[in-house]
Amino acid sequence: MAGKTLTRADLAEAVVQKVGLPRNESADLVEMVLREITGSLEKGESVKLSSFGSFGIREKNERMGRNPKTGEEVPITPRRVLVFRASNIMKDRINSALSESKPVEP
Repeated sequence: MAGKTLTRADLAEAVVQKVGLPRNESADLVEMVLREITGSLEKGESVKLSSFGSFGIREKNERMGRNPKTGEEVPITPRRVLVFRASNIMKDRINSALSESKPVEP
């Protein structure tokens, strides 16, 4: 399952092609959207993009972990982690695209 990674430049190019904005304005638009999403997540707010999914922050408590090399127990500090949950519409689109690309087995 190898594929190309979608980059900021790719997003900006898509805006150029679909909307017709100049390249520098398209890049600025992509940056503004990403900054807005990041800023909301930094404040602890969740971000929901309709038909795409939602991003949120989850608090993880301190816990004991184990160093896999030595087997030594090590405390893992509390932290906040980013979580993403795809919408049902996105899941359906991905699954239908996968089923269309697979050859049918007898």
